Amino acid sequence: MTLYYSLVFVLLMVEMAAYFLMVLPVPYSPRMRFFTWISTSSVVGRIQYCLKITFVFILILFIDSVNRVYRVQSELSENKHMGGQSVMGHERMEVQARKFYSQRNMYLCGFTLFLSFILDRTYSLTLENLQLHTTVKQLRADNAEGGVEELKEQLAAAKRDVEVMKKQAEGLTREFDSLADRYAEVSSGETIPKKEL
Repeated sequence: MTLYYSLVFVLLMVEMAAYFLMVLPVPYSPRMRFFTWISTSSVVGRIQYCLKITFVFILILFIDSVNRVYRVQSELSENKHMGGQSVMGHERMEVQARKFYSQRNMYLCGFTLFLSFILDRTYSLTLENLQLHTTVKQLRADNAEGGVEELKEQLAAAKRDVEVMKKQAEGLTREFDSLADRYAEVSSGETIPKKEL
């Protein structure tokens, strides 16, 4: 394998490790700190910029490897359709080896590019998910604080209502007692003075 395809393979392994770390179930606060550091770090920004340039080169390698696969495939089909000439064994093995290497390089570059798109999308979705989680947490805290204040106001109003009801109950009790006394006087045959009526 040539040097640049070896580097593409190393990049593929690094992408796989990064994807594994990104989807690993980690508690909210460490995950939030990690993604905040990634999104705000200038070093990570430079690395991402260099990786974008690298992926352009990998795209060029992918297109070249697809072209080579097509050429080797057309050479094989041309050799099959040659009427009278037969292909020697070592020539056929050399063509098969070139086909294998070109296909390997095509798959290597293709998977590396595909995983880079998956990583980018997973990163953005995870960051969006964490931001939404933070927003929901803040809204719940705001609602809880507002709810506590509202409940305190309702409790104070209920206490005022209880005091008013107690006063009304005391007044009704006094009135009931006075009416009961009057009823007892009337039922015992005593006359009620007119001024009390």
